[in-house]
Amino acid sequence: MVRIRVLVVDDHRIFAESLAAALAAEPDVEVSAAGSGPAALRCLERAAGEGRRFDVLLVDADLGGRLPGARPAVPVQASNEEGLVDGISLVAGVRSAHPGVRTVVLAERDDPRRAALALQAGASGWVAKDCSLSRLLNVIRGVLRDETHLPPALLTGVLRELTAARKHRTESERLVESLTPREREVLRCMVAGLGRKAVAERLFLSPHTVRTHMQNVLGKLGVHSTLAAVALARRAGVGPADLEPAGRLRPEETNSA
Repeated sequence: MVRIRVLVVDDHRIFAESLAAALAAEPDVEVSAAGSGPAALRCLERAAGEGRRFDVLLVDADLGGRLPGARPAVPVQASNEEGLVDGISLVAGVRSAHPGVRTVVLAERDDPRRAALALQAGASGWVAKDCSLSRLLNVIRGVLRDETHLPPALLTGVLRELTAARKHRTESERLVESLTPREREVLRCMVAGLGRKAVAERLFLSPHTVRTHMQNVLGKLGVHSTLAAVALARRAGVGPADLEPAGRLRPEETNSA
């Protein structure tokens, strides 16, 4: 018998243990539980290293106590600390580090905006925490067949949110395309969280030149702060600059602005 390996991720211990016990009663389901995002990532890494990968993650939408409706943070990475990681960020982190694992978000309330964010982060489903065990098992088996599961009552709202997000992304991409190659480099450094001095050192430019580039970036993007520029860049799919030590540029590159 092929067994489905499920990891329940919820910081409410009683709920997590109860759900794990209910699922484990199924003959083809093997269940583990984790109480935080970092703990879940460690479980995934350990299982992968042992050749016993998980198939499905059931993730609490409110993991870590984030406020309902809050935008997800950047994808989390494996950590040895029990930090607070919201559920949708964990979904994004798992998609990045373990793309073969399907994730389903368990929520206490229907929220089209957060459900849309979960799907954008890589979730395969959004399910009410109080749904029946048979419904949850159908979803688990369905996502393994590459199905996407949403409550019927959420479909219209989620489609509206995804359409609006696509419109914002298209506009953001158009604005980013208006930047020069050097300005895009600077923007990627901003997305990586580098300050003016760090950007100058990385790109072999003077702080004054970097300041000018940053001002140009803000102006062309139509925003008034670095935080707003980073948010727009992320909507446009701009990733952070590689923070590994950069190789020394050719002289002609160091003099370009």
